[in-house]
Amino acid sequence: MSSHRFGTSTTATRMNEILVLYYSRTGKLAQLARLVARGIGEIEGMRARLRSVPPVAAVTEAAHPPEPDEGAPYATRADLRECAGLVLGSPTRFGNMAAPMKHFLDSTPAEWASGALVGKPAGVFTATNTMHGGQETTLLSMMLPLLHHGMLIVGIPYTEPALSHTLGGGSPYGASHVGGANGGNAISDDERILARALGRRVAAIAARLGTPA
Repeated sequence: MSSHRFGTSTTATRMNEILVLYYSRTGKLAQLARLVARGIGEIEGMRARLRSVPPVAAVTEAAHPPEPDEGAPYATRADLRECAGLVLGSPTRFGNMAAPMKHFLDSTPAEWASGALVGKPAGVFTATNTMHGGQETTLLSMMLPLLHHGMLIVGIPYTEPALSHTLGGGSPYGASHVGGANGGNAISDDERILARALGRRVAAIAARLGTPA
């Protein structure tokens, strides 16, 4: 599992890690997550911890293996407690986050009750096939549970030039990607820049805030 972390992880350094937590069905969210992680690593002393969430099925008794066959390990609630910040990613499902991500967030009442995420910065990212496929509503929907957890929402300011001239994804609410009608579009240069900018911004704010007590 250590190969999925950017840098070493010890008890002393865990609170310098930003959790990049995502659900990816086609691989585009995983690509965006890695770009966000690159941005996090550009801030001195900060590291990214990549984690994913498993799919959910109508037959809820069907268990998934504890680790996926490929990609980032599945997240645990301990990842939330140990992080200095969070960047959450999900594809759009009818203008909302995908069920697997919502299912994971619904499993965190203990962290809500203990205030495990209070005061930590958080950002969001998404992808759709079409330009007007609900990206902004999905980004906003992912912010809501983070606000209930007491997190500090971080967006992308217009001081990032790519935000003003992108012809694909990217908004002040978070990073995003437009995949095209068949999902064949590669992540554009502007989308890459903005994903890394989001990671840098969350990590920089976490570094300024310092290690929570």
